[in-house]
Amino acid sequence: MAPSKKKRFNAFEDFPAAEEKPMSTPTSIQESGKVEREIERIERLKPSEMMPDRFQPRRLLPMHIRHSFYSGEIDCYQAAAEWLKYAQHDSGVKAEVERLLSLGSSFDEHGQIKAITGSWENDPDGNFVFLIETGERRFWAACLQVSANHLKEEPLLRVEVVEKPTRQRQVLENRHAETPSAVEQACEVAALILAELGITPDENLPDDYDFFRQARAQRMPAGLWDRIIPIMQLTRPRMVQLLNILQFPSNILEMADRFRLPERVLREILSQPQRNWEVLIHQSIQNSLTSEEIAEQALNEKPTPETKKDSSPRTPSTPEKNASRSLRKFTKVFRSIGHLEQSEILDSLADDLFVSGQAENAAEILSELLTLIQARLKRR
Repeated sequence: MAPSKKKRFNAFEDFPAAEEKPMSTPTSIQESGKVEREIERIERLKPSEMMPDRFQPRRLLPMHIRHSFYSGEIDCYQAAAEWLKYAQHDSGVKAEVERLLSLGSSFDEHGQIKAITGSWENDPDGNFVFLIETGERRFWAACLQVSANHLKEEPLLRVEVVEKPTRQRQVLENRHAETPSAVEQACEVAALILAELGITPDENLPDDYDFFRQARAQRMPAGLWDRIIPIMQLTRPRMVQLLNILQFPSNILEMADRFRLPERVLREILSQPQRNWEVLIHQSIQNSLTSEEIAEQALNEKPTPETKKDSSPRTPSTPEKNASRSLRKFTKVFRSIGHLEQSEILDSLADDLFVSGQAENAAEILSELLTLIQARLKRR
C-alpha cells in the first residue's frame, strides 16, 4: 500500500514508509583501524510493542503509576492518562509532563531526530517485547501525546536494535539528554557499580530503589572507580556522597527526585535526625531552602528533654565538615556586605595568611577550588 500523504504523528519524513524493506540478517563490516562491529537494525514500532527498563536509573513515571504499569495492570496509554491527571495536582509532575509533551509535539514538526535503542526480549509472560535501553523520554512523549490528544491510532517510532545493551550507554544517554537530579545521579552511580560487578535486577523486587541500594553494600574491587569516573565525570568522593543519598526511604527519594532537590541540601537533611527528614524535605521544596539554611535551622531548634531521649544519633562533626561549613557561611555573609567592607576583609585576611606563613598553601587550595568551580560552571 502506498504511504498516505496525510501528515501523521510519527513524522518520519526522514525515514519514509515507502523505504521500508524486509530486514536482512546483520553482518559485520570492517571499519578503519580494523575494528569490527555488528550492524544495528533500524525498525519502526508502536509503543505497545515496547517496554521501558524498570531499573533505568532515570525514573520518569511517578511511583504509584510505576507499580500498576510494570505489574501489567495498565498499559502505556493508560499510564500516560493517569500521569496527565496526576500532573494537574502536583507542580513537580506537571513540569516533567510539560517537557515531555513539548518533546512529543516536536515529532510532528521536526521528526524523530534520535532513535530509541534496545533489544528484543521475552517478558515474564513469554511474549516478545522490545526492551528500551535508551530513549525512554521519547517513548513516553509519544504515549502522552496520544492520551492528551485522544488519538485513535498508535504512532510509529524509530528504534535501533542493538546486540548488547549496557548500563554505561544508558547513563551516557541520560547525562547528555538532560542534567540529572541528585537522586538520578545516585542511581546512575549505583547502576554502573552493579553492572561492573555483574549484579542484575531481580524483577520480583517490590521496591525499585532496593536494586540501587545494593551498591552501598558491595566491596569495590581495584580499578572499579577508575572505570566509572570517565562516564560520570565526577570524583570518587563525590560519587560516594551521592550513593549516601540512597539511605533515604523511597517516598523521600521520590519527592527529592520529582522536585530536583540539590545534593548538598539532601546531604544536610541526611545529617539531621531521621524523624525530621520528611518535614525538612517538604520545607526545602516549599521554601527553596539551601543547605546552610537547613543547618542553621537545626542549630536554632533547642531540643526538650523528651526529644533528646527520642532523637536518633547524629553523625559526629569532623574538622573537614566544620571547615567546609565555615567556608560556605563566609561566602554567604561576604555577598551581603558592601564592596568597601569586602576589600577590607580580603586585605586583612591576606595579611593574616602571609604573616602566619600559610599564604602559599592557601593560594594553592583556592586555586584548585577555583578550577573545580569553573569546570562546573562550564558544564551548566
